[in-house]
Amino acid sequence: MGLTRDQAKRFYDRMGRGQDLQGFYEDRALGELVAHGSFEAARSVFELGCGTGRLADRLLDHHLPADAAYVGVDISDTMVDLSRARLHRFPRAQVLLVDGSAPLPGGDATFDRFISTYVFDLLGPEDSRAMLGEVRRLLGPDGRLCLVSLAPGSTPATRLVSSAWTAIWSRMPAAVGGCRPIDLRQLLQGWHIEHRSLISAWGLTSEVVIAST
Repeated sequence: MGLTRDQAKRFYDRMGRGQDLQGFYEDRALGELVAHGSFEAARSVFELGCGTGRLADRLLDHHLPADAAYVGVDISDTMVDLSRARLHRFPRAQVLLVDGSAPLPGGDATFDRFISTYVFDLLGPEDSRAMLGEVRRLLGPDGRLCLVSLAPGSTPATRLVSSAWTAIWSRMPAAVGGCRPIDLRQLLQGWHIEHRSLISAWGLTSEVVIAST
C-alpha cells in the first residue's frame, strides 16, 4: 500500500527544492522524453505533477514554440509556489494547485501534449485509471501522452536495485516518496505506443513512453 494523497502532499511539501537533487537518475530519462516528444510542434502542454518546474522551464526555454501555452498542476503547495517562481518569466505558463483527483482543469481536447514524469509510479491502480481517462479527455485528436516512471530493472544489477526499492516501498513507502517501479505498458493497454525505452542511471531504471490514443 502506497501513500494516500494527503501523505503524498505532506511528503512533497517537505521535500521542496530537494526534488531537484533527483536529477542524478532522472535527467537521462527526461532527456529521452524531450528528444522523442516532438515538443517543437506542440501548441498546448499539460503537465501532471510539475514539481519544482524544472522540466517545464527546459521545455519553455528551449523546445516549445514561442506561442505554446503550458499548464502545470501539482498537489503540493510548496511545489506550486516553486514552479510559479521558476516560470514567472513565461506569461504563457500557468501553474495550478489540485487535490489529485479527477477531473483535472482544462477543457476537452484542448492540449496536444500531456506530460507526467515520476507520478504514475506513485499512483495506485484506481487513480491511474482515472488519470488516464482524464488524459483521453484533455488530449486533442493528434495529441501525445509523454510519460516517465521508475521501472523494473532489465539487467541483473538493476533488477537487484529495483527489487530492493520495491521491498522498501512495501514496508515504508514514505522512505521512497511513495514511488515504486512499475511497467507502464500494463497501464496503457488500448494506447498506441510510439516510443518506449528503458534508461538506467546509478542502478535505477526509468521507463520512457510516448503514446497516442
